[in-house]
Amino acid sequence: MRASNIPGLSLALTDRDSLRGVATRGFADLARRKRVRPETLFEIGSISKSFTSIALLQQWEAGRLDLHAPVTRYLPWFAVRSKYEPITVHHLMTHTAGIIMGTDFSTEARYETWALRDTETGFPPGSRFHYSNVGYKVLGLVLESLTGEPASETVRTRILEPLGMDSTLPAITHEARSRLAVGYSEVYDDRPSHPSHALVPATWLETDTADGNIASPAPDMATFLRMLLNRGRGPQGRILSEEGFSLLTQRAVRPDDAAHGEFYGYALNVKERGGHTTIGHSGSMVGYAATILADLDAGLGVVVLANAMQETGEIADAAMQLLRAASEGRRLPSLPRPKDPRYVRKPSDYTGAYRDGLEEITIEADRGRLVLRRGADRALLEARETDAFFVDHPELVRFLLRFRREGDRVVEALHGSHRYAREGATIPAAPTTPPEWEAYAGHYRSHNPWLTNFRVVMRRGALLLIRPGGEEDPLAPVSDGVFRVGATEHSPERIRFDTILDGKAIRANLSGCDYYRTFAP
Repeated sequence: MRASNIPGLSLALTDRDSLRGVATRGFADLARRKRVRPETLFEIGSISKSFTSIALLQQWEAGRLDLHAPVTRYLPWFAVRSKYEPITVHHLMTHTAGIIMGTDFSTEARYETWALRDTETGFPPGSRFHYSNVGYKVLGLVLESLTGEPASETVRTRILEPLGMDSTLPAITHEARSRLAVGYSEVYDDRPSHPSHALVPATWLETDTADGNIASPAPDMATFLRMLLNRGRGPQGRILSEEGFSLLTQRAVRPDDAAHGEFYGYALNVKERGGHTTIGHSGSMVGYAATILADLDAGLGVVVLANAMQETGEIADAAMQLLRAASEGRRLPSLPRPKDPRYVRKPSDYTGAYRDGLEEITIEADRGRLVLRRGADRALLEARETDAFFVDHPELVRFLLRFRREGDRVVEALHGSHRYAREGATIPAAPTTPPEWEAYAGHYRSHNPWLTNFRVVMRRGALLLIRPGGEEDPLAPVSDGVFRVGATEHSPERIRFDTILDGKAIRANLSGCDYYRTFAP
């Protein structure tokens, strides 16, 4: 928790029959010094999608839903620009519809769904995986069209109440706010996170959209896991039939990102680990993070809920290893030690001088650590991912420092708009780019609490979109002022620049959400 800057956490362990234990740590409210309790509610984010999928499968079992019918059968006004076959309910449930991820520019589902008509599919439905929150917003509206009531009410009466999840809320509202842990974000929203950053209360949101609308305490989520461990059976009877559960946990598609498992079913990741089949999902909301994990063979489950937008999957994995060992009567494995990001396995891979025009930086090794020197300044590097580092210097903290290799050898360092060639390496000259691209580089902001801002930089002839966490997406031209976001040709995400004043674009529309040039660097 210290390493990830998490203020409060609730962890539940269960088997198929009963709750095995709940552990709570830290604070639900830092200002009031109110500690997390087992009954403390946390927003579970995208784990809510599995509740939506179960409710839809219940409609399928009742003969009211054809999973492979076009979405337009249930929402005649649904439209996306596409040259491919119609998008089906199954495509949306498996994130294979080829539509955008969605930017949550609206607080409700109908307009975001309507606005998909201004976007286009990136690939034939069913052929690839591209995670889509807005796709599950659409599914919530499909569920409403079948039941004639809000999707959250269907979840309450057909899942929460039969399971006895009496403390869980199917919609996040002001009336429930006092029961929730306060969600926190770091004081800086425009740069990679760091444990030294102060925490502030995150933006509060009301929501009942089916992609992330549930708040729950850890013991209730353990009840949900017991239903999954019992393949759809709850304490009062079946929530899903055996066939419905098989559809829920099917190996429908292989995601091309590590975050969503070896396979993906209907809002559940599916993995094989040491001869055991595990299912689960992570979730995040503004100020919250969550993970559920269930071992179907061992009959064990883990819930991790936190009130900060930090990764909780590693905590769930460690808890599952401990729980499995304890259940089998084996010696408990050692807890994983948080890695000290200041120490690097092979510092010599990176040491040397790097130059971008007249600017030079030097990377030196210091007892297993890497130090960046720029003139008289000196800054420690902290590892974040493979060949990417946080630079602990006030002028360099807004971007990660990334190193690019050719084969095994590092040949250049990349930071914001800079591309530093390593001494002795030959870097091809930058390609010529259209002069109008210069107008697009800059820092853009909106009031969207999910992605408040991003930067667009020109680096040696290429435009890049850099998110606050340091993730970089290349921009490929599609038409005048419009670019595909992402390295893959099938990405449906787009950014459009317009309103050119004094040689600078004032507005950038990222997949449906407007952002505006800001004064900050």
